[in-house]
Amino acid sequence: MILIEEAFSELYPGKEGIYKFSLNYSAKFKPYNANVRLRNNHLEFNLSKKWERISREIQTGLIHELLLKILKNRLTPIKTKTYNIELYNFFMKKIHIAAPKNNIDPILEKSFNRVNEKYFYSLIEKPNLIWGNHTLSKLGSYEYGSDTITISKTLENLEQDILDYIIYHEMLHKKHKFTNRGTKNYHHTTAFKKEEREFENSQLIEKKLKVILRKKRLSFRNLFLWS
Repeated sequence: MILIEEAFSELYPGKEGIYKFSLNYSAKFKPYNANVRLRNNHLEFNLSKKWERISREIQTGLIHELLLKILKNRLTPIKTKTYNIELYNFFMKKIHIAAPKNNIDPILEKSFNRVNEKYFYSLIEKPNLIWGNHTLSKLGSYEYGSDTITISKTLENLEQDILDYIIYHEMLHKKHKFTNRGTKNYHHTTAFKKEEREFENSQLIEKKLKVILRKKRLSFRNLFLWS
């Protein structure tokens, strides 16, 4: 509570008393995830249990970022950049180093190794590599806190170049991390997009992927209609 009150006062001096605060550390969250909810005049902060062991200075930076986002159209902060936010962003870009790597699927590992050797001189440290759900809306993701690339099960039996292309995209997220401007984090930067186009036959693969996903969406729809 004191942590949030002090973080709030630093951004919004003179506005103390407008909101009530609560802080919960949850084991249900993925490592180092967090969110904030505003209900009436109550700001509820929910943080991964992992944050309990992290320094107060870095946690303050996280709270600053969450406050700036949720109160964006309600209160004008005295500043939108703080030393604590810089500490927090630096921490998030480096936390993958300490994350355990003990969940690596062999099929995804082969794809990762192919891509790493061909496009990154084998310099990208191997993260956790896991299959996710059968989803068409999110083919891949990279989680900073757990250093994990997750690939949709939909891609499991597709052509090798398609899987490699999605793995490549997520490896670029691991490499480039994010850029912070104001209250926003940008993950698909100009450098990211430029490097993404360097994947061999990327435009052709994009077209193939669109056709495959369109067919799969139709098959899923038919399965739903007849089940």
